[in-house]
Amino acid sequence: MGAGSYRASDWSKLKESRKIDKASVNEIFTARKMDDRFNPAFIDKRESRDSKEHPNSTPIMIGVDVTGSMGYLSEEIIKNSLNELMKKLYSTDLVTDPQLMFAAIGDAGCDDAPLQVTQFESDIRIAEQLMDLWIEGGGGDAPEDYQLLWYFAAKHTDIDSYNLRKKKGFCFTIGDAGFHDKLTKDQLKKVFKDESEDISSGDLARMASEKYELFHIDLREGRDSAAQYVPGRVISIEPSEVKYLPEVIIAAIRLCTGLDKKDVMDGLNPASKKVVEKAIRNLSIGSKIKL
Repeated sequence: MGAGSYRASDWSKLKESRKIDKASVNEIFTARKMDDRFNPAFIDKRESRDSKEHPNSTPIMIGVDVTGSMGYLSEEIIKNSLNELMKKLYSTDLVTDPQLMFAAIGDAGCDDAPLQVTQFESDIRIAEQLMDLWIEGGGGDAPEDYQLLWYFAAKHTDIDSYNLRKKKGFCFTIGDAGFHDKLTKDQLKKVFKDESEDISSGDLARMASEKYELFHIDLREGRDSAAQYVPGRVISIEPSEVKYLPEVIIAAIRLCTGLDKKDVMDGLNPASKKVVEKAIRNLSIGSKIKL
């Protein structure tokens, strides 16, 4: 997958045809059960491949909490953030040949669809597949299982950027809850059909960080449960600031390219700069998850 290139004109046509601007979350995301295309139990590998059209692919995974009241996050991403993020990725040449994969994340202990994953795509199919995900709205206790995406990244993706060039992709999880401390063997069997012993969240982060730069975007400032798993990689923003997700994600990627925080601020408008500066203030890209 990953053929084609993202064009704002394609997004405009899709937005108009689906009447996205005026639609509610339930009108945009019409699925009422998980589509087998996105069920990790039926997926061996998601592939991010180089091609003649995209010779230096860069995989970017974005996992979104879809539990409880988090529907506003999915709505913001499909209405605004996805288009802005793709336009900025292509216009700045920040990374080569970006290929995005979206994931819907819930609770492995109680949800029917605790993880759904799209293909890696480079064109409007990113948005089309995103809208086909099921916004289950489940979740049980306060912690969720964002680390499901880490497991998927480690065990069920095959990416040329790392295979051929030892260049890591990027993996962002976004939500307003803490992390459970492990995935159990029963949960791994249920979600992925994989035979495994229990795996701690710390080990899952270490596994995924071999191939991906991990970040967790926390929508409740002050929560530090993610920091024990991804030290120096927790980004804090308020729910009212989710419209700045493209700028925040871009800033994190720019830091990974070697820019310092001052350089990352250059070119941002005052409102964006204020949010981004706060969001990345505790990031320390040099912090390592020991393998």
